Amino acid sequence: MKAYWIAHVDVTDPQQYSEYTSRAPAAFVAFGGTLLARGGKSEAMEGRPTPQRSVVIEFPSYEQAVACYRSEQYQEACSHRQGVARAEVIIVEGV
Repeated sequence: MKAYWIAHVDVTDPQQYSEYTSRAPAAFVAFGGTLLARGGKSEAMEGRPTPQRSVVIEFPSYEQAVACYRSEQYQEACSHRQGVARAEVIIVEGV
């Protein structure tokens, strides 16, 4: 059963954040992830105000999605996001 990362991100330093966005996709691919949405137009219909970026990534399984997040490769990419963005990442199993 497929799984999805759903992330909401607010960026305070776009230049430094680009260090994260240039590294993270390689980790997604290594774990079978496919970017379905990354940034772009969005509108909050309920809840908190729309974050600057919304991201959806599809993975072949829940286990692969979790393994990707916990991987050394992805955590190294995340180190470039620290202090320059606030991110909420949720992994959800598909139906």
